[in-house]
Amino acid sequence: MESKPPPRRTRPAPSPMLRAAAGKTALGVAFTAAVVLLLLWLAGAFERKIEHGAEADRGAAALPAAGDRPRAVAAIVAQPRIETAVGTVRAVHELTVASKTLARVESIGVTAGSAVQAGEVIAVLESEDLQARLEQATAALAAARTRRDQLQREHERVREIFASGAANELELNRARAAFEAAESEVRRAEQAQREAETILSYATIRAPISGAVIEKLVEAGDTVAPGQPMIVLYDPDRMQLVASVRESLTQRLRVGEMLDVRIDSLDLQCAGQISEIVPEAAEGSRSFLVKVTGPCPEGVYSGMFGRLLIPLDEEQVLVIPQEAVRRVGQVELVEVIVSDRLVRRAVRTGRAMPSGRVEILSGLREGEVVALPPRGEPGA
Repeated sequence: MESKPPPRRTRPAPSPMLRAAAGKTALGVAFTAAVVLLLLWLAGAFERKIEHGAEADRGAAALPAAGDRPRAVAAIVAQPRIETAVGTVRAVHELTVASKTLARVESIGVTAGSAVQAGEVIAVLESEDLQARLEQATAALAAARTRRDQLQREHERVREIFASGAANELELNRARAAFEAAESEVRRAEQAQREAETILSYATIRAPISGAVIEKLVEAGDTVAPGQPMIVLYDPDRMQLVASVRESLTQRLRVGEMLDVRIDSLDLQCAGQISEIVPEAAEGSRSFLVKVTGPCPEGVYSGMFGRLLIPLDEEQVLVIPQEAVRRVGQVELVEVIVSDRLVRRAVRTGRAMPSGRVEILSGLREGEVVALPPRGEPGA
């Protein structure tokens, strides 16, 4: 009997759902690859890289020969590392002049910015009632003195009569007591007169120090109460920078030490002396207030922004003369002398140093020679 071959099994066709999933996967892979290629292109991965420093000199177009151009060598110098602490300029002597009595302001002779001398009249208050009080006290004193003189004569008369035996001791004691009471009344009247004179002087307000007016807080016609601020003064000859210094730096500072202070708005740097380190840290910033005082030139006013320059350990810095650097837009360039020819090279500068030098952060190495502007031409 002839056997039949087994029936052939056919693979089922992929379902539409699987075909759709495979298509989406392939599309996602293609999209991701396109995005990666685009990012690499934008980052310049397919561009020829620009060489820096001496490597760029081989491919750069050389300028004319150096000739007798002035030149300088890029050198490493030791420079103190400076940490800055920001602060505010304040006057050492700043005070508020307040009224000592209840009165209406009659006149004010100063405005903000006015210079005043110690003892100069800066405001006058109405004083009719104060003058009347002084006159009353003066009249009371005169009456007390008259009564005292009268009782003094009476006491002397009774004492003479007592000495002759015509008066008894009780009459003498009464005369003495009346005279002493009158003497006490005179002293009380004298004190009342001095008090009235003092209160009257409150109507004339004088500058307690020589300085300048920061702010005028009242106008003529206003009524002021005792203790009410009227005028704010400060001494412009004694200024200080009050800076917040973090606690790790405060340990390096000592009262009496000299530090540099910089006022950015004036492009000014001057020396000052640490006069005070407040022995309490701010709770939020953990910083201490450091006050630096010193003679400051004109133009420095209370409230200006300043920086305290705190020197730390020394660091090695590459420097060249400032005049060797030229600016073309936002690019800083120097002319490097290579084999007695000038090669223009881009550099990045840092801090300005003393003696007209500037820090070079990149683009040069120690010992390389840079050309200075030709004699007679201004530097960059």
